[in-house]
Amino acid sequence: MPEPALTIASLIRNTRLQEACSRWLAGGHCQMVWVDPARNPVGELDQRRDEFDAVLLEQGALDRQNYQSLTDLGLLLPAVVIGEVSGQIEFHDSEVHLPPDQLEQLSYSLDAAVSRFLQRGLVSAGSPPADQASAPPDRWKLANRLKGRLGFVGVFYKRDPARFLRNLPEIDREELVNSLERTYRDLLLSYFRDPAAANQALESFVNTAFFSDLPITKTVEIHMNLIDGFSKQLKLEGHKNDFLQDYRLALLDVMAHLCEMYRRSIPPDAPFAGLQAQPPGQPSMA
Repeated sequence: MPEPALTIASLIRNTRLQEACSRWLAGGHCQMVWVDPARNPVGELDQRRDEFDAVLLEQGALDRQNYQSLTDLGLLLPAVVIGEVSGQIEFHDSEVHLPPDQLEQLSYSLDAAVSRFLQRGLVSAGSPPADQASAPPDRWKLANRLKGRLGFVGVFYKRDPARFLRNLPEIDREELVNSLERTYRDLLLSYFRDPAAANQALESFVNTAFFSDLPITKTVEIHMNLIDGFSKQLKLEGHKNDFLQDYRLALLDVMAHLCEMYRRSIPPDAPFAGLQAQPPGQPSMA
C-alpha cells in the first residue's frame, strides 16, 4: 500500500505564493489544504485538529494573538514559515524557515519540520486542553500519528530515496541545486552580520542537504563557487578580499551540523549504526 500522505494546513494569503507551494508539493507525499488566515483560522484548525499533520505559514499571516490562541488550545504543529529569513520566530522554536525564492526545497523542509517537532518534544503540547476531558483519549495523539505514517521514530530515520538528489530528473536536480546555492548565499551574507538569520539559513540548507542526500563534495563546491564569485566582485570594485578566508568557518559550521544529523539518523540500537551513518560522498568503513 502507498504511504499515507501528510495533510498540511496552508495559511497563505498571497495567491501566487499559494499556487507556487501547491506546484512544488504536487505529486509528493503531502496533501495541502488551504485555510483562510483572514477567517478565524484558529477556530478552523481547532475544529479540524484530527485532520492536519503540519502547517505551512506565510510570514505575517497570523498575529501574535492567533499564535498564542493556538498554543493555548494545544494546537502546536510542525511548521514551515515562508518568508524572509530574519532570525525571528513566528510560531515556535521548532519551525523551519524558507524564503519564497527557494520553494524547490519545500517538501524537504516539511520533512525537517516534522523531525524537529518530534525531536524537541513539542508533541507534549499537542494534546487537547484539560477542559476537553470528554474527548476520547486517542483523539489528538499527533506524535503517534506522525510516527505511524513516517516510520517508527519519525522521518529522521526514514528518508525517501526517490527524492534523493541523484534520483531526481535532471531538470529537478538542477533546480534543487540552484535553490540550495541561493540558501547558502543567504547564509554567507548574514554569517557575521546577523547570526540569528544566518542560523535559520544554515538550518534550511542542512535540512535539505540531509533529506536530499546532497554529496559532501557538492556542498564544498557550492561554498567555493560562491566565495570565488565574491572574490572576483570585490576585485572589480577595488576592495580587498583577504577576509573571505574567514568564511571557512561557515563551511565548517555546515559540516558540523550535517555530521550531527547523520549521527542522529540511525537509531542507537541499530546494528553497526556507526558504520551506516556515513555522510554521502564519504568512503565506507566496511
